[in-house]
Amino acid sequence: RALAWLARHGVTVQRVMTDNGSAYRSKLFARALQAAGARHVRTRPYTPRTNGKAERFIQTSLREWAYGRPYACSDDRAKAIKPWTDSYNLARPHSGIKGLTPWQRVNNLLGNDI
Repeated sequence: RALAWLARHGVTVQRVMTDNGSAYRSKLFARALQAAGARHVRTRPYTPRTNGKAERFIQTSLREWAYGRPYACSDDRAKAIKPWTDSYNLARPHSGIKGLTPWQRVNNLLGNDI
């Protein structure tokens, strides 16, 4: 789904960096990358700093979305993820990328500066 979403927005994925989690070692994941023509780059084991922005995203999402407020039920938490990630990626400036949003940074990398 992520690859399809990115393609709809004009992003061609050439490389995907992941840790060595079982989901990223699966045949399904390998086939998806192969179908997209993307190369899989793995981080070194036990070196989370290699994938620092992803690690920071996980920490922030847990703190702000998952456990940031009480939810009446799991369905309410699930409904809250899309608005939270949209805000995080599309509207929220990030100091680690010079005050840009992640979406602005992607466009900058592609040469589609907005």
